Amino acid sequence: MTVSPAPLADPLARVAWPLRTERLVVRRATPDDVEAVWRFRQLPEVAEWITAAPEDAEAFRAHFTEPDRLAVSLIVEREGAGVIGDVMLRIQDAWSQAEVSADAKAVQAVLGWTMDPAAQGHGYATEAVRAVIAACFEQLGLRRVWAGCFAANEPSWRMMERLGMRREEHSRATALHRSGEWMDGMAYGLLADEWRAAQG
Repeated sequence: MTVSPAPLADPLARVAWPLRTERLVVRRATPDDVEAVWRFRQLPEVAEWITAAPEDAEAFRAHFTEPDRLAVSLIVEREGAGVIGDVMLRIQDAWSQAEVSADAKAVQAVLGWTMDPAAQGHGYATEAVRAVIAACFEQLGLRRVWAGCFAANEPSWRMMERLGMRREEHSRATALHRSGEWMDGMAYGLLADEWRAAQG
């Protein structure tokens, strides 16, 4: 019988931070990042699509610095421009039948991201998330990553497609927006084998 190792209290500690790309640095978030992130997350065009939109800076600080949230938050920086975005990287168990549940522990990640509108249109989000996906497969040894969004948030799902992610779901009126409207949802996934094949 194979016994799986106990999951680390901080699975992201296995990554060699920071991640560096041609133009960006992606690092673990700290409480000191709250003001820089609040600067763009408070904007209506950003708050339109994010999961939680605190009403003011104080509420956002409390939300951002919750230990469980801080543990999965990454910061995207561009040299000379400071913080331009953030990425969520949350390790998850996969669904499994009970007899094999130990082998489904901490084998996938869900991703999310926001970018400062002032930095959009230059490919920074794609570059940052591509680096995070690489870390998921190459450093964390995960088997799958996935992400979801409102179908109306076309820039988000278009970016997932640019990253080589595969549309796995287009659900009808399953996601309740804070406006009160039930919206369609989209989910995209990528397997480690697919990622490696695309790297040539």
